[in-house]
Formats: sequence, C-alpha cells, structure tokens
Amino acid sequence: MSVSPATPTKLLSAQADSELAALQARIWNWLDEIADPEIPAISVVDLGIVRAVELQHDPAQQMHCTVVITPTYSGCPASFVEVFCKLGLIPDTGGTYFLPRLVGTARAMGMALLGQRISAEQAEQWGLIWQCVDDAELMVQARAMARQFASAATLGLAATKATLYRSPAHTLEQQLDLERDTMRTLGHTRIAASLRQPERLVGMHFFNPVQQMELVEIIRGLSSDAAVAQCVYDTAIAWGKVPVFASSTPGFIVNRLARPYYAEALRVLNERGPQPATIDAVMREAGGFRMGPFELMDLIGHDVNFSVTQSVFQAYFNDPRFTPSLIQQELVHAGHLGRKSGRGFYQYSAEEVPLPIEDEQPCDTPTVALQIFGTHPLVEVIRARYKKGRVEYHPPRADHLLMKAGPGRLYVTEGRTATQQSYDYDMPDVVLVDLALNYATTSRLMVTKADQCHPRAYEAVAGVLQACGFTLSPMADIPAMIVMRTVCMLINEAADAVNQGVCSAADADMAMKKGVNYPRGPLAWANAIGVDTVAKVLRQLSATYGEDRYRVSPLLQRLQASKRKFHE
Repeated sequence: MSVSPATPTKLLSAQADSELAALQARIWNWLDEIADPEIPAISVVDLGIVRAVELQHDPAQQMHCTVVITPTYSGCPASFVEVFCKLGLIPDTGGTYFLPRLVGTARAMGMALLGQRISAEQAEQWGLIWQCVDDAELMVQARAMARQFASAATLGLAATKATLYRSPAHTLEQQLDLERDTMRTLGHTRIAASLRQPERLVGMHFFNPVQQMELVEIIRGLSSDAAVAQCVYDTAIAWGKVPVFASSTPGFIVNRLARPYYAEALRVLNERGPQPATIDAVMREAGGFRMGPFELMDLIGHDVNFSVTQSVFQAYFNDPRFTPSLIQQELVHAGHLGRKSGRGFYQYSAEEVPLPIEDEQPCDTPTVALQIFGTHPLVEVIRARYKKGRVEYHPPRADHLLMKAGPGRLYVTEGRTATQQSYDYDMPDVVLVDLALNYATTSRLMVTKADQCHPRAYEAVAGVLQACGFTLSPMADIPAMIVMRTVCMLINEAADAVNQGVCSAADADMAMKKGVNYPRGPLAWANAIGVDTVAKVLRQLSATYGEDRYRVSPLLQRLQASKRKFHE
C-alpha cells in the first residue's frame, strides 16, 4: 500500500516510540492488577485512546473494563471513533488488536482505516458496550451497578471475570478445566473470606460426565457451618448422587489421591521400564483398573493432566510426592495432548495400529519336582493348576519364598529390586512377580529377574507360571515393579489425607471407587495385602531412591506398630 504525499503519515522517532510503548505497557500492567469489575460511563465522543483501555480484551488475559455504559443524548450523543488514520497516525493496539476481536475484522477495518464514527446505540448492537441508558440516568445507573458489584463476593467476581474473558479461545472442555483450576487455586476458604456470611459457603465438586458419575465431593472451608454442609450433603443424596465430605485443600480427595496412579507409571517409563501398552495391560488385567494410566492420561488430555499435577505440586509447596513428569511436559510442549490432538502415548487415526504388548516367549517347565511354600493366593493358584510334574508342598518360610522351580526362586516383590534381594539373601536365581488384585482371575502377571539370575532359572519359573495359564510381561529390574508400587503409593496418599483431616477413611475409599472407578478403595486394598507389607514396600522404595517422595505416612506407621487395620 503506497502513502499519498497529500496524506502524510506521522511516525514517531524510535526513542519516542519506545517511550510510548513502555508507558502503554505500564498502563496495561496497572490495569491487570485491578481484579474487581470496572464500570466506565462514557458521555462524550471517544476518539479511540480511551477505547483502547476500555476494549482491552485478550483471550489469554482478563478483560480490564467489565461493563461499559453510555447515555443517548439528543444534542451531543456519545459515540465512538478511531481517529488515528485520519490524523496520519498508525492505530495502536486498541484499533488493531482488541477492536477486531470484539466486532470482527470487517467492522474494525471501517473504524480503524476510514475513521468511521458509530453511535452509542450501534456500539451496543455490535457488542462494543453493554448498555445505553437515558441521558439523566448515566451516573445513577453506573453507581447502582457499582453498588451491586460491591455487595457481591469480590474474589468470586474477579475469578469469574478472568474465566469469562478467556473463553473465546477455549473449547468447552478447556473452559471447564479452567474453571476447575480457578476454584482449586482460589480455595473455598479464601472465597468465603470476602463474604458477609462465610459460614454459608459450601462447595460441590462433580465429576464428568455428571449424568453418569455418582460421586460428589462436598467441600467444607475453614468457616463452613456443619449444618449447611450437611444440608448440601443431603441434597446430593436426594439427587441420587454419592456424596463424600472433603476439607478445602488442594485437589480435594480424588484429584489428590489419584496423582500416584499417573506419577508412578511415568516414573517406571522414565527408568526404561515396559512400554505404555504393556504397563496399561498389566494395570488392567492384573491390577483390575478399568483403564491403564497411559490410556487414561491420553483420554483426559496431557495439557489438563499435567496442569492439575503442577497445580497440586505448587499448592503443596513443591512436595516431591507430587513432582510433575518431564515426559509429560515434553508431550505438552510438542502438542501431543492425547485423543483430542490425535497423538499422545498412542496414535489416534483411521490407520491406527495398536501398540504391541510385550509378552514373554513360551518357556519349558522344570524337569525336577516343583516346590511351593505357604498359602499365598498365588501359591494356591499354582497348587490348583500345575499339572506338568510332581509338586511338593512346604510350610511358609520366613523369607516369603513362594516357589522353587529347578534353580529358580519366585517371590512377590516387596519393594527392592530383584538384584538387591538376590544380594541380600546371597541367592543368585531370584525372580519377582508383581501384585495382582486377584491371582485366581487375572490372566497376566508382570515378572522381573535379578541381574545374577541364570537364564535357565528364570525360564523354569516362567514356564511354571505359563503352564498355570498366566501370560507373562517381562520388565527391567525396577523396584516394586508397577502394580505394587502404584497401589502402595495410592494407599500412602489416602492414609496421609485421612491423617491430615482431609476426609475419613470410608470417604477416601468411596471417592476413589465412585470418582475414578478403582476396583477397590486404596485403604481396603491396604487391609487386603497387609499394612505391614505396604509400609515395607514404601521403606524399600525410599531406601532405593533416597527421596522424600516415598516417606511412609504417620498413620500407616501407627497402624503397623499397633498391628491394626483401616476401618476398624
């Protein structure tokens, strides 16, 4: 586009332009700090400079001016015009950035390039302003609106304002995630502090899809009245929901207690463990979970899942138990968000090819008699199913040995690596098997072996398990394997939540069964495998990694010392 000499364009010097930009940035920053709603009442011709402030509306930020009203004058009506081009100046961000986002590019072109003036009524129709009022009512209406805002919960208005004006760039799912994150960030106690009657504020946290998911978390803040909370609880029951009480803490119950389900799988993957498809298969078939962690993260969306993990991590002042994963951060940076983007840990396309699950090759059974020890559920399955040779039965051993197949020795993982256990027992041919929800019904087991284990010893153990009908998924020698470490960390987090007064033991179990469809509540699972076993696994993980991430909950330690269980 050429510029005619008859209409010279005035350009600022580099120094003046830099100073003006700095001034404008300071104005925007100052406006950003104003969280409360603002009500500009315009009663003159707006030449565009003020309009840049009024219309600042970036989908990635909050809009600064909430409600703009003008009068309808008969003599000198309020109107709006972008005068920059008429004066030979290049329009600022008000005319080139914010304006087209409100009225559309075509209308913004007419205003910014031609200096088209529009009336207050037309501005109202286009959505530039909220309302035209009678001439004499301008300040009356502005003050009335200000009083109405002032009588509301200021913090809640600020949060609503921020979420409303980020919505144009979001899908419905993204906007719902933003709203949930906003509530988690603010916290019910902080919102209640701005209310005249804070004791009347109680939260209800639903789960998607709301029509199908029964769980509702009833959130009690520091000031919430017990009678009000009970009324909301009873209301949820009347709606056919299953309510649980939770205190106003980051993540409430489910979003806090579920973090290890993702974190431990990502940790194992990061340590060159099995591929996502194998871990998912083991968590479904052996662990009894409806979805494996990687397919579930793909379904949720890695941007959402990573954001929640970051939010909980920061809210708990960087507690290492909630440390986000670099693997997931890389997926987010690459735009591989899961199903919604067509790619995450899995590919989602018309030509989608399922990722292979790593299965052990068929192995021979031992030629000598099989020896089994004790009455562990896996031992009982082997006793009932093994028909390939003679079986000798022995009482349980102090070292919890389950089976001797030739030179191979089979144990259920107790938190150490097989290599470390082999060293500690001075026993070279150690094979470990992972936890299962029910060894009698599972079709798949995860196995690993010590670095010192001879191939023939491993094959003898694997051959027996395969002869009993199990599909085996081998993995690298990683402490506590995958199902055991995940379940123990879920138990530990639930125990800490109970110990810290976030919820009761019964509500912790109910929330995880109804909110995320776990096959068993984590604390009921602790009772099933033994509180002592859980504490030992966590201590072994802590000793191996030297991290506070695996510290044992004080409540678990007390139950272990007193030989008691949860729900007693």
